Amino acid sequence: MSFDFPPTLIPNDASPEWMNNGDNAWQLTAGTMVGLQSVPGLVILYGSIVKKKWAVNSCFMALFAFAAVLVCWVGWGYQMSFGSDQLLPIVGKPGLASLRASYLVEQAFVGKFPNATMIFFQFVFAAITLILIAGALLGRMNFYAWMAFVPIWLTCSYTVGAYSIWCPSGWLAKMGMIDYSGGYVIHLSSGVAGVTAAYWVGPRESKDRERFPPNNILLMLLGAGLLWMGWTGFNGGDPYMASRDASLAVLNTHVCAAMSLLTWLLLDIMFFVKPSVIGATQGMITGLVCITPAAGVVQGWAAMIMGVLSGSIPWYTMMVVHKQVSLLKDIDDTMAVFHTHAVAGSLGGVLTGFFAEPRLNRIFFDLTDGWQHYMGLAYGLKMGHVQAGLRQMGIQLLGILFVVVWNIVITSLICVAIRVVIPLRLSEEELQFGDEQVHGESAYALWGDGEKLLETSKLNLSHGFDEFSVKEEVIADNSFSMTC
Repeated sequence: MSFDFPPTLIPNDASPEWMNNGDNAWQLTAGTMVGLQSVPGLVILYGSIVKKKWAVNSCFMALFAFAAVLVCWVGWGYQMSFGSDQLLPIVGKPGLASLRASYLVEQAFVGKFPNATMIFFQFVFAAITLILIAGALLGRMNFYAWMAFVPIWLTCSYTVGAYSIWCPSGWLAKMGMIDYSGGYVIHLSSGVAGVTAAYWVGPRESKDRERFPPNNILLMLLGAGLLWMGWTGFNGGDPYMASRDASLAVLNTHVCAAMSLLTWLLLDIMFFVKPSVIGATQGMITGLVCITPAAGVVQGWAAMIMGVLSGSIPWYTMMVVHKQVSLLKDIDDTMAVFHTHAVAGSLGGVLTGFFAEPRLNRIFFDLTDGWQHYMGLAYGLKMGHVQAGLRQMGIQLLGILFVVVWNIVITSLICVAIRVVIPLRLSEEELQFGDEQVHGESAYALWGDGEKLLETSKLNLSHGFDEFSVKEEVIADNSFSMTC
């Protein structure tokens, strides 16, 4: 019996036989969801969780990073992270292939969609990594230094982690390391790089560090909600197909985040009496980070256990250990990215090595041979293959060591090099006045509260806004009315 395809499914030049339209649509959707985590998600979260005087600066650091990373990514970053030409065992050769139409419409190295889709999807991951680093530096980093830091760190650090762990030619990938969606490449690296950069930049003003109230908690929750819901694409997009593994990853992601939020909240109530909205948000983030390296390769009950641990261990390191370790106390990590991303990401990597189920790994990695690949220690103990489980755990720990050491060294070198040319830290006057002094703009320009500095008013003239003349007219009208 013959069967005719519907016209929309007949292969043609625009939709060749190797492309799956459903997978391509899902991948573009997932990538867009991850992009929304950054813009507007983290833009809103950063701008509202800081003091009012730093709202514009914090938003703008995130927005700039998103744009700068995209230009670098299509220019050379993607080829260094996922290209077929190897420069070193830890990184690929930079190249301009990502700008050629002939390359962009070819099939990606994994997945049944074009390279253009893969480049976009991987870009949003690279962008959010830099934006997470910014979280450790809010409220004092020189914006011009940040403009230099973003492309250099992307080139020298992010590409190395992505190639080593995610590219099939990477040395950790060949060893069999499991990082489902970026627990190492994104969260551990951003947490370590963020706290390292914070060390070199120095702390905020004393008064800012002692009291740094959010300027709008309701907007902070809006940003946090975009971050949470965007994680559907963050973890659901990494099988590179609209598969049952993607469905499992999405459900596990939200289960772990919810358990982590509730655990953190209960600990806050037990030890600090009052339920903290900011604390609950941190618990949500640690849960999302912890499940990321394991999302599609663990069972639901394991995701719940990971949620309990991600809501308690980072809580303990933040609330107890941080106050006892002098080095951590001295480093001013504004958004606590070390605890919410480095600690939670490392925890997730270790728990992945313990809970990863061989059958789910075979689905994710598309393997048809033996049990010995990607076996969590728990299943190694259960099935009598303890050595295989211990090997997986060892690879996961090796990955943590590599990412931590590489990011401490490279981030330090980058900061030292930049400060030779550009001060890493804002001037004392800029630290005192914040957005008005740094950008000449205010987040909340209420009547009489959003007046610009002289330099900004002159700048506005070039855009057709004669600010002083308007003010003078208003003053003149008021004076006339009072005289009458």
